[in-house]
Amino acid sequence: MNQDKHNKVSLELTKEEAIVLFEFLERFNKIEHNPHFEDQSELRILWDIECTLEQKLSESFRIDYQEIVNRARKNIRDKGAGKK
Repeated sequence: MNQDKHNKVSLELTKEEAIVLFEFLERFNKIEHNPHFEDQSELRILWDIECTLEQKLSESFRIDYQEIVNRARKNIRDKGAGKK
C-alpha cells in the first residue's frame, strides 16, 4: 500500500486476487442486517470497493465467470488447504 500526498491509500491486487475479492464482496454485501457491521459506513466502503472492482473486471460479465472464479481461488489458495 502506498499513501500519496492527497491522503489516499492505494492497494494493488493481482487480477486473480481482485476476482476472488469481488466474488466475496458481492456475496457478503447481499446479507441484509449483517451483524458484523458496527456502522453503516463500513458497509458503504465495501459497496464502493465492490463497485470499483466490478468496473475494472470484465470477467464478471463473461459466461464462464464461475470457472474463472474457481481457477483464481485454486491458484490463490494455500497449498494443502481444503476447498468448499
